[in-house]
Amino acid sequence: MKTTPSALRARAEAKAAHFPPLLARAEQLAGAVLLGEHGRRRAGLGDDFWQYRPMQPGDSRRMVDWRRSARSDAQFVRQKEWQIAQSVQIWVDQAASMRFSSASDTPEKADRARILALSLAILLIRGGERVGLTGDTLPPRRGEVQIDRLATALSSDHPDDYAIPDSRGLLPHARALFVSDFLGHIDGVTAALTKAADRGITGVLFQILDPGEEAFPYQGRTIFHSVGGTLAHETLKAGDLRNRYLDRLAARKDTLTNLARATGWRYHCHHTGDSAQSALLWLYRALDGDAG
Repeated sequence: MKTTPSALRARAEAKAAHFPPLLARAEQLAGAVLLGEHGRRRAGLGDDFWQYRPMQPGDSRRMVDWRRSARSDAQFVRQKEWQIAQSVQIWVDQAASMRFSSASDTPEKADRARILALSLAILLIRGGERVGLTGDTLPPRRGEVQIDRLATALSSDHPDDYAIPDSRGLLPHARALFVSDFLGHIDGVTAALTKAADRGITGVLFQILDPGEEAFPYQGRTIFHSVGGTLAHETLKAGDLRNRYLDRLAARKDTLTNLARATGWRYHCHHTGDSAQSALLWLYRALDGDAG
């Protein structure tokens, strides 16, 4: 059943209501509050001049200070002190694999991913931060209207079986959250995190799995097929596949853990049978650099 934006937002706000608004940030997240209050200076979109720096690939020509550039052979960008909340950019996997649930009383992975992502966005936005999606459709903004936009964007489904993080539009030195089962090709995840690390972005890889995907409780004749219907495998002895499957799943988790560690990110695996509130609190703290 398709989740409506209004229903998604209502449920997300109910989750977010259990936690206080963000009032202050730790030093690790100094970019999330006015840096003038914390005595730390950083390039951003403030009003006060900070420094000139040489123009770099990716800089818009509108950023060039032509008066300063006229005094040398190089082009210089005028940077200003950071005086607004830091941006948080979210990518939520909306591919078909996320619509899996092994039991009627267990939510789909997509449902849990959307609720957690939007709940976190509500907390951040109401704490004064700018939140948006990766890509080029919904850049980070503040305000209640942005929550509505996020709810709408997160309510759509994509037909592909698996997805890879969309790393387009990542802002330098922002924070990011990638939410997925991460069961597709790992190369896309590696490329996205490498690009993020090159731009000074820190964040969280948040893997969501169904309890059935962890336990592999299948026996006898079983037909496995992808939610999108493009992959299928029939076996007469499903139990014989269990150990090999669990080994590959453990290897994927190790790969994600090591990839996150190498790029300065954090990794966490959440199961849809577990508490959504605990998961939201972990994410809330993880973006503060304070999760266990």
